[in-house]
Amino acid sequence: MDKIHLYDKILSPLVTEKSTNLSEQNKIVFKVPSNSNKKNLKNSLEKIFKVNVTKINIINRQNRTKLARGKKIKVPGYKKAIVTLKKGQSIDLTTGI
Repeated sequence: MDKIHLYDKILSPLVTEKSTNLSEQNKIVFKVPSNSNKKNLKNSLEKIFKVNVTKINIINRQNRTKLARGKKIKVPGYKKAIVTLKKGQSIDLTTGI
C-alpha cells in the first residue's frame, strides 16, 4: 500500500472536550470517510503511527437540519471512529497527519 492511500482513511482528528477526556483511557477520535470500515482503518492506523490498535468503534452521525436566524440549514453528517490503543501507547495529534 502506498502512503497516500493510507492517509485517505483518516480525514481529521476530532478534538473536543469529550475526546480529550477519552485520551486518558488510550482512546483517540478521528473523522473518517463514509465508506471506511474497521479492518482497513486498523491496518492504516498501525502503519501510519506505528501503534497497536486493540479496538475500534465506528459511529455514523446522520445529516440533520437546524434552525438558524429563522431559516432551516442542513448540517452534513459524518462518520467518526473511536480508536483504542494498547496500554502505554499514544498518538501525538499536535504534529499533524
